[in-house]
Amino acid sequence: MSTFQPLSDAVQNGKRNEAKQHTETLLQAGQKPLDIVEKGLVPGMSAIGEKFKNNEVFVPEMLIAARAMKECMLILEPLLAQAGIKPKYTVVIGTVQGDLHDIGKNLVAMMLKGANFCVIDLGTNVVPTKFIDAARTSGAQLIALSALLTTTMPAMKTAIEIVRAAALPGVKVMVGGAPVTQDFANEIGADGYSLDAASAVDLALRLVGEKA
Repeated sequence: MSTFQPLSDAVQNGKRNEAKQHTETLLQAGQKPLDIVEKGLVPGMSAIGEKFKNNEVFVPEMLIAARAMKECMLILEPLLAQAGIKPKYTVVIGTVQGDLHDIGKNLVAMMLKGANFCVIDLGTNVVPTKFIDAARTSGAQLIALSALLTTTMPAMKTAIEIVRAAALPGVKVMVGGAPVTQDFANEIGADGYSLDAASAVDLALRLVGEKA
């Protein structure tokens, strides 16, 4: 069994206390914080993400796993900062104007953090200009728009139009949410669409050029 497998399993199963314990044990054994993230936490979330894609688990299980990972990241983030390890890419994420749903967005944000993105979460009901301001200030490479209601899907189109008009060089826009489809994403000029939280990480990595 891999040194990191017990941590990975604890995250998958949403066992927060166990996951924290394994994280502390790995640190005491001299494992590097970044290795713990990349070899323990990320594989755990990827595994639960695959199960979610295959309808073997559902949103509650994903949320519990994400919370377990978050607890571990609270231990590791200060150590990563001390070691001068900074996320390579920044993503601004939020639910579009008029929409107050955040479960899917929160899952995507957590999984992107696990993939070593700096995540600027603007919350829900976000006006388009906030995405632009946050992307400019942070130097983000990505903007991620979420919508859960068909009635708020037009706000995605508006947000993309305003982002494009702002001429943010090199900034890509990805979209997702229950009513959103690839066809709709194409129609509104998004750079990418993801069906769920697990595929959002793959998409984000592709859009920043980390994956083919």
